[in-house]
Amino acid sequence: MRSLYLRIWLTVVAALALFALVSGLLLQRHLDEQRQRVGAALQERAGAWAELLQRSLPGSDAPRAEQAAAMQEWAQRLRVQLALDDENGRRIGASEGFQRREAEGLPMPRRALPFRLDDGRTLWMMRPQGPRGAPGAPLLAPPWWTLPGLPGMPEGSGLVLLLVLLFAAVAAGAWPVVRRLTRRLEALEQGVEAFGAGALDRRVAEEGRDEVASLAASFNRAAVRIEALLRSHQSLLANASHELRSPLARLKMAVALLDDAPAGTARQALQREIHADIGELDALVEEVLLASRLSAAQTLDRREPVDLLPLLAEEAARTGVAAAGSAVQVPGDERLLRRALRNLLENARRYGGAEVEAHVLDRGADGARIEIEDRGPGVPEAFRERIFEPFFRLPGHAEREGGVGLGLSLVRQIAERHGGRVHVEPRDGGGSRFVLSLPRA
Repeated sequence: MRSLYLRIWLTVVAALALFALVSGLLLQRHLDEQRQRVGAALQERAGAWAELLQRSLPGSDAPRAEQAAAMQEWAQRLRVQLALDDENGRRIGASEGFQRREAEGLPMPRRALPFRLDDGRTLWMMRPQGPRGAPGAPLLAPPWWTLPGLPGMPEGSGLVLLLVLLFAAVAAGAWPVVRRLTRRLEALEQGVEAFGAGALDRRVAEEGRDEVASLAASFNRAAVRIEALLRSHQSLLANASHELRSPLARLKMAVALLDDAPAGTARQALQREIHADIGELDALVEEVLLASRLSAAQTLDRREPVDLLPLLAEEAARTGVAAAGSAVQVPGDERLLRRALRNLLENARRYGGAEVEAHVLDRGADGARIEIEDRGPGVPEAFRERIFEPFFRLPGHAEREGGVGLGLSLVRQIAERHGGRVHVEPRDGGGSRFVLSLPRA
């Protein structure tokens, strides 16, 4: 990861260098072809001018001064540097440019084009240089996209320098962009490592709207779910360990007293207590396992149509409660819904006294509403949400009514897995009404 930004940046630079190289080669090839076309055009035009001058200049038998004057006149009219040699190579006359080079002892420039006249004389014509349209402009101006050579460097070096500068500018501009991207990836990597090391509250910044930001948001959402799951399991394990101590201690004491207890009523009482403690342990373990499975599963493994009224009637009959209402079907897991109804009914019998009623209400498109009503002391408003937390029991009820405080927590988890909710509200005339709402879809 630490070298990812270098690899990305080097990839960008290499691609840019390859592009610049190919572009330079193609441009150089085009320049060479252009130079060849310019040279051919110059040669052709210079040849036409040489043919014109051959017909216009005095013959070789004319006085040398007359030949030189005529050559100078044509050089001014054509705005071209000219020089004329006789058949023996001796200079007859030359315009200012050739004279200046001869005075400085410079050799004949490469821009000088020689043309052999029919009478043996040689006409030199210098290809001019200068801005287009100015006196002494070239016979055929170079294209607009060519750059002159730098001082002391060959022609076209300006173009090479421009490509180098563009390459350096793009490479320098790509560095902060690539570095910013990889820096976010490094922050994400550090967050994942810290989270994996046990920092469950660690989150990463969600900057931008690209794939990296989407990945960071996905990690944060997953971290929230994992943290909640682990916290729930930790709390569940801690509370379950605490709750297991009481029935285990009573069971241990009853077993120790059983051997010394006389036959009869005392022994039977101890045996009943042992069976009750074993049943409490079995129920506790079952509820802990179910709570753990529900915490781990975000969705139901199966969904099938469930008739709520017959299901409620069966569970109500087990606890001696009358059930009534409308026939409603909802999709869900019958085993889990049965467990939720059983826990609500047992909770109502345990805390609500003998007056317990159960109803199924058809809410149309909103689904079904199951109400379990009792005439108990009610739930204070401050505890109406907390009673659905794992292992929470109202003050004073733990010692008097028993239970471990997982029943209503399981009801809420089952309701949420079915897309519904559960809440408690006060009942008119005293008592509580537990409402389980389930959607049709």
